[in-house]
Amino acid sequence: MLPRPISLLRGALLSDGSLCDVEIAGDTVVSVLPAGDAPDADPDATLDLTGFVLLTAPAEPHAHLDKALSWDLINPPMGDLGLAIRSWQEYSAVMTVESIADRAREQALTMLRNGITAIRCHVDVLTGDEPMRGVEALVRVREELRDLMDIELVALAGPFVPSDRVELALDLGVDLVGGAPHLAEDPIADLARLLEIAERRGVGVDIHTDEALEGQTTLLEFARIVRDWPATQPASAGHCVRLGTLDTAELDEVITAIRASDIGIISLPITNLYLQGWQHPVSTPRGLTALRALLDAGVRVGAGADNVRDPFNPVGRSDALETASLLVTAGHLTLDEAYSMVSAGSRSVMSLPVAGPIVGAKAELLAVRGTGLSDVIANASADRFVIHAGRLVAHSTVTYAVAAPAPYSPPTLLETR
Repeated sequence: MLPRPISLLRGALLSDGSLCDVEIAGDTVVSVLPAGDAPDADPDATLDLTGFVLLTAPAEPHAHLDKALSWDLINPPMGDLGLAIRSWQEYSAVMTVESIADRAREQALTMLRNGITAIRCHVDVLTGDEPMRGVEALVRVREELRDLMDIELVALAGPFVPSDRVELALDLGVDLVGGAPHLAEDPIADLARLLEIAERRGVGVDIHTDEALEGQTTLLEFARIVRDWPATQPASAGHCVRLGTLDTAELDEVITAIRASDIGIISLPITNLYLQGWQHPVSTPRGLTALRALLDAGVRVGAGADNVRDPFNPVGRSDALETASLLVTAGHLTLDEAYSMVSAGSRSVMSLPVAGPIVGAKAELLAVRGTGLSDVIANASADRFVIHAGRLVAHSTVTYAVAAPAPYSPPTLLETR
């Protein structure tokens, strides 16, 4: 039966190549010992992880559960951000609280099955009648899944959403203020509006920021406004695609400001690789933020999938290992950097405590069958154990049946003449 408490993990392979036993008490890792050194524990609370790589469980820092799994329902045309927004707005008029909750719940549980134990979800504050449908649905789903995973909600307020609706979303249980100022006629004014609401309400912000290859940047002003905010009001910026196309001098100025304000940056490779660059059929840009420059400068950077099978991204496997793989191939990061961005980096941006197979860390863990980190990211075996708050919350087992190759008979000398 799941969930069930776990107190001992035996024979796990860590990403550094060492084999270990991990002891857990409650929701905390209390010891990491050489394999075989841990004393026996209750068999029902013990997992044999021989053949599995043990990792910090991924966290998804930027999801849209209210939009997820709607691609086949909408059948939208493929295209850029503007086209995706229009397709979504047309469909959103017919959504109900129940239909949103059903898709969101299915998506969250798929992410959990794949190892994601914490999600930050942007939920649309809608225009028109019943603008809180998405908020009501996601608050419901968060409550239903509260014992299985951590879900944090961000009120996604477009430029035409009145401020009082953002306030209402907070009253209904949303955690953070969000929006997309780069879509406004006056991006700086809309950014200031959203940040003022958050500052007055004493909550943090996670803003869709500069999600375009060209045009005005808002990150400098964002950093200036939040520089003296307390740690209880964290600030993060998602997408930040424009940073990837700035010249060196401009980029250095923005990164200096980001560092001074400790804004967390969230890269979203699969969605931005899909949405960006449609107007550039030759030498199409990658549509990613300036990952190497940000990491080298010591900025806190996380990475997520963003949209999954909706007008903003028709594909996606709800798996952080897919995001990590894209960070390697499209972002030119190392394997360790890529996995860190979807796990420790994302948890940092989300203001979550340190987790992983580390003494004193939270027992948020993912075990994947494999021979090492490169194998895990490359092959992403579905054989997995997922631990949240020290409890096994998901276990997947895959069996394969493949036909055997024919026996090889080397040719004789006569046959080769």
